[in-house]
Amino acid sequence: MPPFTIHGWVVLPDHMHCVITLPPEDADFATRWRLIKTGFSKALPKVEHVSPVRRHRGERGIWQRRYWEHLIRDEADYRAHMDYVHVNPLKHGLVERVADWPYSTFHRLVDRGVYPSQWCGGMKTGSIIVTEHGAMRFGYCIPRGEYR
Repeated sequence: MPPFTIHGWVVLPDHMHCVITLPPEDADFATRWRLIKTGFSKALPKVEHVSPVRRHRGERGIWQRRYWEHLIRDEADYRAHMDYVHVNPLKHGLVERVADWPYSTFHRLVDRGVYPSQWCGGMKTGSIIVTEHGAMRFGYCIPRGEYR
């Protein structure tokens, strides 16, 4: 696997998000993403439904075929993307607190003092508000950097 640095990562039942840095003069996200998804898929039992098209192509039914990349512009953009990665299980209703999702770098970053352990915790406390347009606003999630 070509090298890269992981800043943030979360794996959900049907997708994943990450913030990574590639070495200088290297922009080959596609190869890394393909290798990551291939390696991950080989480690999972084959229990998902696979369409005839995917079966013909030798694909599993786990991941979307495409990926989206974004070049981080500045520190605020970095923090926003790191927060988005880690709040994703809460956003999708998989947990009531970010800390309850085990498949994330959130726990490692709590240990390093980047996030407080109760960051974005508790749907019962109004952490997430869904507007009439489906947009989400994280009411009690303290943006990273404001609590230091």
